[in-house]
Amino acid sequence: MRVCKHARIEGRVQGVGFRYYTQMQAQRLGICGWVRNGSDGSVEAMICGKIEQLEAMKQWLKCGPDYAHVALIEFSAGHLQDSCNDFRIV
Repeated sequence: MRVCKHARIEGRVQGVGFRYYTQMQAQRLGICGWVRNGSDGSVEAMICGKIEQLEAMKQWLKCGPDYAHVALIEFSAGHLQDSCNDFRIV
C-alpha cells in the first residue's frame, strides 16, 4: 500500500543542494514524488511509497545533506496521482 506525506523543511536548506540530494535519496529508496524550494526559504517535498520507505526518507530529511541545517520539519498527509513513478525537482 502506497502512502504519501507532505514535508515542509525549514533552516539552512536552500543553496546547499538540498533538493538534489533529496532526489538522490528518494531514488535510492524507490520513493516517488517531488521536491521544490519554497518562496519563504523553506523546502517542500511530497514523498510517496511504502511505510518503511517513508520512515527511512523522513529520517534522512531530518538531517539532509552535509551543508544543510534542518531547524524544523513538519509532516502532513499528502496525495499524488496514481501515475507518479519517479521523483522530480520541480
